[in-house]
Amino acid sequence: MSNTKPVLASSTVTRDLRDLDKTTDNIYESIVVMSKRANQISNNIKEELGQKLSEFTQSNDNLEEVFENREQIEISKHYEKMPKPSLIAVQEFLEGKIYYRNPSKEQ
Repeated sequence: MSNTKPVLASSTVTRDLRDLDKTTDNIYESIVVMSKRANQISNNIKEELGQKLSEFTQSNDNLEEVFENREQIEISKHYEKMPKPSLIAVQEFLEGKIYYRNPSKEQ
């Protein structure tokens, strides 16, 4: 997958169900494909965010001491503003950017 950021709507978009089942001929199979891709995207984002925030962790024994770091806050705000993984997955599916296969159909 490329690292280009797709242009996505920031609000709810009404979708035509006939567009979602064109490639699979089954709306439920399409939803499963999109949900699995959304989980992959979500896991990637969590790992990336965890790596970036791990730079700011400090081993303090005192829980009362909380340091606010401007960079850490900006990173968190950036990730909060990102489009939801489900929106990205739907867009990728509609653009044909997701590779999937169904082993039960291959037999």
